[in-house]
Amino acid sequence: MALDQYTYVFVIGTFFALLDAYNNGANDVANAWATSVSSRSISYRQAMICGFVFEMLGAITVGARTADTIKNKIIPTTAFQDNAGVQMLAFTCALTAASTWVMWCTRHSAHVSSTYSLISAVAGVGVATVGASKVEWGWNGGKGLGAIFAGLGMAPAISAGFAASIFMLIKVIVHIRKNPVPWAVYTSPFFFLIAGTICTLSIVYKGSPNLGLNKKPSWYVASVTMGTGGGLCLLAIIFFVPWLRAKIMKKDYTVTWWMVIYGPLLWNRPAPPDAEQAKVPNYAVVQKDPELDSDASQKSVSEYDAGEGVAMGNEKNLVITEAHQVPYKELMAQGQARFHAKLRRKRGPLGWAMRTLHDNPMGAGEIYEFRNMKLLAKRLPAMVVVGLLYGVNYDIHAAQTGIEGTPEGERMKRVYAAAKKYPNETEHTYSFIQVLTACTASFAHGANDVGNSVGPWAVIYSAWSTGDAAASKAPVPVWQLAVLSATISLGLVTYGYNIMKVMGNKITYHSPSRGCSMEMGAAITVLLFSQYSLPVSTSMCITGATVGVGLCNGTLKAVNFQRVGLLLLAWLLTIPIAGTLGGVLMGLFLNAPHFLG
Repeated sequence: MALDQYTYVFVIGTFFALLDAYNNGANDVANAWATSVSSRSISYRQAMICGFVFEMLGAITVGARTADTIKNKIIPTTAFQDNAGVQMLAFTCALTAASTWVMWCTRHSAHVSSTYSLISAVAGVGVATVGASKVEWGWNGGKGLGAIFAGLGMAPAISAGFAASIFMLIKVIVHIRKNPVPWAVYTSPFFFLIAGTICTLSIVYKGSPNLGLNKKPSWYVASVTMGTGGGLCLLAIIFFVPWLRAKIMKKDYTVTWWMVIYGPLLWNRPAPPDAEQAKVPNYAVVQKDPELDSDASQKSVSEYDAGEGVAMGNEKNLVITEAHQVPYKELMAQGQARFHAKLRRKRGPLGWAMRTLHDNPMGAGEIYEFRNMKLLAKRLPAMVVVGLLYGVNYDIHAAQTGIEGTPEGERMKRVYAAAKKYPNETEHTYSFIQVLTACTASFAHGANDVGNSVGPWAVIYSAWSTGDAAASKAPVPVWQLAVLSATISLGLVTYGYNIMKVMGNKITYHSPSRGCSMEMGAAITVLLFSQYSLPVSTSMCITGATVGVGLCNGTLKAVNFQRVGLLLLAWLLTIPIAGTLGGVLMGLFLNAPHFLG
């Protein structure tokens, strides 16, 4: 059959590869960055910028290694008997099944692993295409399904162990001291050393096929890794410690961020006479937003969102009044309505778009009514703007803590009450380290998880462009890694809030010292698995690390095990559902009359 007859399969496969990458960003990457945003070490917008840069760096420099596992190690290339068309169709069906399942879960704020979703779909497609006997169910030198699915249990546990160890180190060295602030300041270079070493290790020790770093001798790897980590530690001693000492120990509120370049010159800088309290953010997790609640705590949902389809009927309002209580659904709707009212007061594109949608509700009747068609013409540009900018402005913290008065809000109060709170001055020290660890985690994610989408897409592209099924063994082009890593970042920015709002503080109490421990533990685990070319879920690692650090509070009450149980259920359901979807799709298309004729 002529190769150009499969062009449309390539187009469909490309679309679902991009969709899978988008879902990866909206689901897995959002979970990874939820820790930093929840700890308030970094704003959502800053997280987007850092995520974009380091996702691409990780994907381009070291991402091809895990891509090779998904490309060739689950379904052997020889199983396709040099039939490029069947190979293209197989991986297109796998991408379709995996991306559809993850998109549905993301839409409903159900966190699942895009890694295991795609791997399960590839296995299901393999069964439908070449039979169960041809799929690599065993260990296969550490690259078969047995080894990959072993990570389902090992990765969260290992990550929890690493993260708990790091946090306990911080706790022993700093938090349990009678005066923890000086200890936090003077020991901060040591934790920069750890974080810097992990970050460098992820580049050098893992090795980049494009740069040839994986071929360097061990002494080179050790010297560059420790040299870079030690250099970062030295810079922290010279510049960061004097700046931090002036800001939080001397309580000099005139010190700004750019003064860090003064370094030792800040050591003897006198503080203002009225310096009584260090100017640092408040890292406490709160459940009330004064800006949202001050002027509207008694309003009904219809007063907020009349015209947006959320207004309630008079009869229902009467029932509520008589019962002297507000139903759970209305409490949730009121919370969202207050947030939308806040957005409408904003200046700029998002405020304009929200006001446009609010002031131009769709009227009665079908979409083809002339009035509705005119309204739709006004609403479409606003809908596009909201789709692009809504996620960046979403109130992640309010969603994570739960709305006061709801069962979820009460449950989160109990979880936060079981966690020890540390001084803001101490936590502020680790907020800078967490920025570094967050970027390390993002780099590790780009190195590992970009292989989910780029592996099947590389197979489809190679088979389509050469007509040879064996061409899928060729290295993954850098441009494919760049395109999909950019798509991952787009998913994080525009749709990641659906996952971030149910992660982070929703599991346990977050703070910068806890957050950097979680991220370093997860990064070490991901890099460890990626070193052996094993696709592992970054989401599972950061979730395991979160539980591990939460348990360091010394009580099970400090962890929301209801949310953890829902996560485990979603992970387990992903394997049979994604595998069945992939297998059914492949079976239908492969056996369609004249499809391959």
